[in-house]
Amino acid sequence: ALLGLRIPPDFSRKVLAGTPVTVQALIDGRKSNAAQIAFSYIRDISSAFADERAEQVLPARIERRNLYNPNLNYKWFVLPSLVAIISTIGCLLVTALSLAREREEGTYDQLLVTPLTPGYIMVGKAVPGILVAMVQASVIAAAAVFLYGVPFTGHLWMLLLAMFAYALALSGVGLLISAISASQQQAFLGVFCFMVPSVVLSGYLAPVENMPAALQLLSAVNPLTHFIALSKGIFLKGFGLAEVVPAVSALFGIAAVTLFVAHRVFDRQARS
Repeated sequence: ALLGLRIPPDFSRKVLAGTPVTVQALIDGRKSNAAQIAFSYIRDISSAFADERAEQVLPARIERRNLYNPNLNYKWFVLPSLVAIISTIGCLLVTALSLAREREEGTYDQLLVTPLTPGYIMVGKAVPGILVAMVQASVIAAAAVFLYGVPFTGHLWMLLLAMFAYALALSGVGLLISAISASQQQAFLGVFCFMVPSVVLSGYLAPVENMPAALQLLSAVNPLTHFIALSKGIFLKGFGLAEVVPAVSALFGIAAVTLFVAHRVFDRQARS
């Protein structure tokens, strides 16, 4: 819920008696802009109600409490999202440029004639990207907690599990880009073409719920969407297994599909 309104049980009695009454608004502080807009609607309704009864009772007053981000601190909203965004750049670049660099330097054919199967080669190219993503995400998460004071209300092992699932999904995307790229320049452009729509559709700039239905479907297959929700939820909302498992399962599903497609492309190139 973006906004909740708590009306006390004696509201009507106090209004009719002409005594002051307080109404409480509970606002989701993770989406401060949208929540402030929703709160302005409640405030306008309260003002209109008070104006209608101005001659009979004192105006009603609304008190608001922002859940998960009580002071609407922008750092609390941005830094958990940066855990996802910064790790995305490093992982995609490392994995996407790996095979493309082999082709550009002329060592791709030598790689294919080794005893290693395409699957083992892909694992070797994916592991560095996964490690880079997890290290970057851990550094940003630690800085958010210890340098900027962002509260960490969830479990550390859940965040590490989410990091690994997200890094695995990103490595599949990066290897797929690398498998279809003939040069590092093409791979870099492929990363850019994936990165920009991924951030736009992730819910970082605008809530996914406000997007058209077609864009919501694209957001559902965007790994960044799931990891940003996990990161903010584990940091600020104290996510448990019931909330973490669906998003982590979606990330593992995306990883399975992207890695499978990348393996098929790479295997076909190895046979040709």
